[in-house]
Amino acid sequence: MEASGFWDNKDKANALMKEKAVLERSLKDWNSLSTRFHDLDAMAELAAEEGGEAMRAELESEIASIQKNISAAEIAALLSGEQDVSNAIVSIHPGAGGTEAQDWAEMLMRMYLRWAEAHGYVTEILDYQNGDEAGVKSVTFTVSGDYAYGKVKAEAGVHRLVRISPFDANKRRHTSFASVYVYPEVEENIDLAIDEKDLRIDTYRASSAGGQHVNKTDSAVRITHLPTNIVVQCQNERSQLKNKNVAMKVLRSRLYEVRKKEHDEKLGKLVSEKKDIAWGSQIRSYVFQPYQLVKDHRTGVESGNVSAVMNGDLNQFIDAYLVAGSGPAIKDKA
Repeated sequence: MEASGFWDNKDKANALMKEKAVLERSLKDWNSLSTRFHDLDAMAELAAEEGGEAMRAELESEIASIQKNISAAEIAALLSGEQDVSNAIVSIHPGAGGTEAQDWAEMLMRMYLRWAEAHGYVTEILDYQNGDEAGVKSVTFTVSGDYAYGKVKAEAGVHRLVRISPFDANKRRHTSFASVYVYPEVEENIDLAIDEKDLRIDTYRASSAGGQHVNKTDSAVRITHLPTNIVVQCQNERSQLKNKNVAMKVLRSRLYEVRKKEHDEKLGKLVSEKKDIAWGSQIRSYVFQPYQLVKDHRTGVESGNVSAVMNGDLNQFIDAYLVAGSGPAIKDKA
């Protein structure tokens, strides 16, 4: 950082500063654990000498706390992918089923936003397409913070809901699907050339919440990358230029992921996460009726507390995915 010209390329410099800060926090956490281990030895000796109930209870409490911190450190150590430290871009799309599926897509969005808030991540909705009667036709948002992509990537795939539909007058049980796509937010300093001739840029009037001004001008932007047929859009900002810049950032991230996977021997992971949004391709099922259960079909992890999961209690699923991914290839258990 002291080198001459370090700040000449601000994007590259900021990326290195971010990486440095993350490494420093990791080192600080490990040093803290080491200190607590030494203190624990002294506490154990004191408890053996005095033998009081209060001292033993304090010792057990400290052991449980350290075990929790060790588990968190082990999970952090698994986030060693090239882009794991990056911010994440999340897109959710309902499957077939109209209002029922669109409502499910919005429920998933709310679940992820609550998880992010509970863990100190910052979120921003880039594009929000209202459903016909309820829910969303599609939504794209960012999750910003350390290792956001490394964690949220565990959620990429098809999610299945089984419940008594609130939109069915006969109170019948319905099955709905929604697809979650997760991409790393690519830094500007990464070499990824995009030819302007390969882009079709359309503008239209924004329909999402954002004030009356948003709905009076053609500020929303849709960009189609013709060679790959990737379509991205943004209508969150009030100016067309800002929406275009955000949409280009999303496009860069999606193109980076596609091109990276093209050279990855384990191409099947991305392909499997983009199956048809329908029965048999889900990575996780959420059953509200006739019983309550959330099950991840890749790892076998289950939770009977559906309400907690829908309010963002996802770490059990994310951690299990990361641990399983560090060993043999994960296989669907559907």
